[in-house]
Amino acid sequence: MLDSLQLSKNLNAMKKAHPITSFEETKILADSRRMQILRWLMDEPATLTQLGARLGQTPARVRHHVQKLVNANLVEQAEIRVRGTVTEKFYRAKAGAFLLQKIILPKGERPALLFAGSHDLVIEKIAEKLSPYVDIILNPVGSLDGLINLRQGFCQLSGAHLLDESGAYNTPYLSRLFPQRGLQVVTLAHRMQGLMLAPSNPKSIHYLHDLAREDIRFLNRNAGSGTRVWLDEKLREKNIPIEKIIGYEKNCATHTAAAESIKEGLADVAIGLQAAALQCGLNFIPLFEERFDLIVSEDHAKAAAPLFDEIQTAAFRSAAQSLAGYKVTHSGEEVHY
Repeated sequence: MLDSLQLSKNLNAMKKAHPITSFEETKILADSRRMQILRWLMDEPATLTQLGARLGQTPARVRHHVQKLVNANLVEQAEIRVRGTVTEKFYRAKAGAFLLQKIILPKGERPALLFAGSHDLVIEKIAEKLSPYVDIILNPVGSLDGLINLRQGFCQLSGAHLLDESGAYNTPYLSRLFPQRGLQVVTLAHRMQGLMLAPSNPKSIHYLHDLAREDIRFLNRNAGSGTRVWLDEKLREKNIPIEKIIGYEKNCATHTAAAESIKEGLADVAIGLQAAALQCGLNFIPLFEERFDLIVSEDHAKAAAPLFDEIQTAAFRSAAQSLAGYKVTHSGEEVHY
């Protein structure tokens, strides 16, 4: 018969994460005692007596909480051990981790869409303009994380500018992440990115190789962002070791935040949008033009229709072109993948 140490080792060897999606599971874990019991049982199996000693309660009172967790399929009986006249029941969690995440959106006459994706200045303007008709809530997590959120159902709308090694933007990622999911993909705009520098470029930074100079402080973008994906690929191509880039591990979530950090003297250079650089009065050296696409699941295409209609208007084109580095030649075009 397994001892408790061996039992714990066997459990640890097969740990998996379990998403909590039902209201009943969430309700059960709202009790702090049950949450604590679950966390202990994720670490190692235990009896009602052992759990009661930790909680400072009798085994009879703990049994009620454990049974609730068992009924919710969060905990299971691991082993029954008989020692003389004593029978001990060991319980354990059914997963090594539990993912508790749920979107809570406004409920009213206007449809609500949670946007999770790459930061963009035009999306900010559109969200504000369309607020009487649709509530677009912005969560700039980066291109890759935005698509993952969309795949997992944690948002309804995403935006990406991910350059694949094939040279194509976004579509290879969509094919891999959504092989059997219907999506509507529409180009928002093409954007210019480059080196954002202090006014007059006092440190004479001109090329990516300059990032590895000992006198240069770099500010990176968050992992998974389209800008970071582009940079990492170019550093690899040019054999520029990230270990030599001072500040490579420091990052920020938006182009605006990066530009403001340069303006405040917190770093010497960052890579970002030309529009963000000029808004902060910075110098800018162009590096590449990219395609920024909006992606929505077919289930929410109707709610996103006002957004896609707006992209087709002359007012949108005028507003977008007023931002440095934005091109709208292909704005509103549907992308097939």
